[in-house]
Amino acid sequence: MLITPLQLVDEPLQIDEAIAPGTLEYAADLRQVGPLPVKGQAELLIEHRGSHNHINDIRVRAEYHGEFEVLCARCVEPVSIPVAGEFDLIFRPESADAESGERAITADETEIGYYSENGLLLEDVVREQVLLSLPSRTLCKPDCKGLCPRCGQNLNVGSCNCGDAPADPRWNALAGLADKLVN
Repeated sequence: MLITPLQLVDEPLQIDEAIAPGTLEYAADLRQVGPLPVKGQAELLIEHRGSHNHINDIRVRAEYHGEFEVLCARCVEPVSIPVAGEFDLIFRPESADAESGERAITADETEIGYYSENGLLLEDVVREQVLLSLPSRTLCKPDCKGLCPRCGQNLNVGSCNCGDAPADPRWNALAGLADKLVN
């Protein structure tokens, strides 16, 4: 859904969208498994910068919720995660602050996003918010045993015979390195 300042001149735009699975590409280890409803509104905020200069900012307030699958950080099995959140963001045209050279920004300016002259894509905003709301690390269960580093066997499902196999002699050069670092 493209949001443009022209749509918002007379009144706020009500948002009631459902983003279908596969519409957005999130990350290699993240998959949306059901619709992602997004409800809220977008409104135009006119920022006056002098008598004849104004900027059309877009404020988007919305909430979302949906089901996702993330790969376990240890065994790489899919883990179902409900994701929900809300946001209240302001976006400014890219050209509004385009000055050549370096300049300091205020703390308030760190909270502002930018949109292209075509407008703001709601899907881009939602994608970013979903990624920010996810935990940094996901495990299928707290005591996940992970994968065998030699053969790749999922140790939650069964054991492997690699424990009996001799270690690769190329690793011998690192033996005792941890003891030397502690001392």
